[in-house]
Amino acid sequence: MRWFISVMFLLVLPASAFAADLDILRGMQTVGPANYYNWSGFYLGGQIGYGDAGGDFSRATAPIVAEALRITDLESQFSPSSWPVLGTAFDHNAMYGGFVGYNTQWQDVVLGVEGNYNVGKFSLVAPITPIGRITPADSNGIPWTVNFTGSGSAQDVDYGTLRVRAGYVLGNFLPYAFAGLALGQADLTVSSIGSAEGNAPTSGQCSIANTPPCYLITWNKTNSQTSVIYGFTVGGGLDVAVTPHIFVRGEFEYTQFAPVSDIVLWVTSARLGAGIKF
Repeated sequence: MRWFISVMFLLVLPASAFAADLDILRGMQTVGPANYYNWSGFYLGGQIGYGDAGGDFSRATAPIVAEALRITDLESQFSPSSWPVLGTAFDHNAMYGGFVGYNTQWQDVVLGVEGNYNVGKFSLVAPITPIGRITPADSNGIPWTVNFTGSGSAQDVDYGTLRVRAGYVLGNFLPYAFAGLALGQADLTVSSIGSAEGNAPTSGQCSIANTPPCYLITWNKTNSQTSVIYGFTVGGGLDVAVTPHIFVRGEFEYTQFAPVSDIVLWVTSARLGAGIKF
């Protein structure tokens, strides 16, 4: 019996000592809470940047030409109003503005909402390609000679955005992405001058007394207004905490606006900013 107890003692003692060195035999271990930089709360700041603005004016003269030709077979059959006399304009300029927002945080995930305002003194002037065309005979047997040109511009494009943000905490860095709505204003000016002659004579002036009769339609009109523009914005950036209450940021943003007066505007911008977190 004594030899049996001795053998069991020798087997159990080393196993117990070995088990003490195996984590898997110890059960669940307590892990301390992770520490994350606190981005939650209200914040505000200012920013400067550089933007590339563009404007598609290819449909801008359509309302003027369509109004001038509205009761003619020329417009209903050949749609001169859809002929693009203006092109796409571009401009580059400095921008400035400010932002204010609020963040909520779940450990390393940050969600928030932010208002952002930007001023860009862009000057978009559409390139011009005058049009001169002769159409086939319309349903009344009348061929038309159409000549017109135009101009278009967009000035002082200012806009604000309301966007939602989602970020991921990496030490004192906060990379983030955002999407939202944009609302602003721009000074838009579009003009068109032209003429359409039905049965245009090979020489001399167009007159109803000609044989065959010549029908003349002319127009010269300018539309100028400060228009509300709206659209969407998307982009991303990086906030960097300098102190518990001061941060700097860099971001990239693309904003596109819905057609206004048949003009489509967009702005691509890169910005640097600094803010205070409360």
